[in-house]
Amino acid sequence: MVIPDMTTPNEKKTIRDELYSQITGALANAPFPLKTPEELLAAFPAGADTTCSAGGITLRAGDAGGLLTQGDFPITSGDQIASIILDRAGI
Repeated sequence: MVIPDMTTPNEKKTIRDELYSQITGALANAPFPLKTPEELLAAFPAGADTTCSAGGITLRAGDAGGLLTQGDFPITSGDQIASIILDRAGI
């Protein structure tokens, strides 16, 4: 996922910060460490259908799995997974 070209660097940071906050908030009660993609999806409040949106960008937990590798596990915190997803999505 790429932020539209019309987005300024400051807007991009704000969008990233908002998405980061939503991802970490959604995983606030997750039973870390999460050892598999299935455990990660199950930790989101609505599972694979959990969505986070900001600045016209919508991320769905089920789609974020395509950005992860087996080497990313175990996931030890919401901060860790939020950073991985947003970095790999180019946000």
